[in-house]
Amino acid sequence: QVQLVESGGGSVQAGGSLRLSCAVSGYRSSSLCMAWFRQAPGKEREGVAALNTTAFTMYVAYYADSVKGRFTISQDNAKNSVYLQMNSLKPEDTAMYYCAAKRTNDCYSGSWSLGFSYAYWGQGTQVTVSS
Repeated sequence: QVQLVESGGGSVQAGGSLRLSCAVSGYRSSSLCMAWFRQAPGKEREGVAALNTTAFTMYVAYYADSVKGRFTISQDNAKNSVYLQMNSLKPEDTAMYYCAAKRTNDCYSGSWSLGFSYAYWGQGTQVTVSS
């Protein structure tokens, strides 16, 4: 059973940075499609970023247009963890952030942001960006 535990959320002023961590247990993170989603109050869940975690799938990363150039998803196989580095944060980035995973090496460009395709979810970590 794959278990995901997020950490690293908090409150920051606009323009600041945060780094979210997702610790994976019960499975090797290097054999999963790993992703970050977020959900703000009153809004639908949104795919933020996803990562192909194997050399075979060329470690391709996918990003929502709203975060391209500001967020970076990465992995540390030794720690069985995935990270989301968030820079130049904006108030509209305020949301609960969730780590998600599915048992496929390739996240696929056409479906990486579809939340229903992920079987495993963390409990979420809150990110609040003030103006």
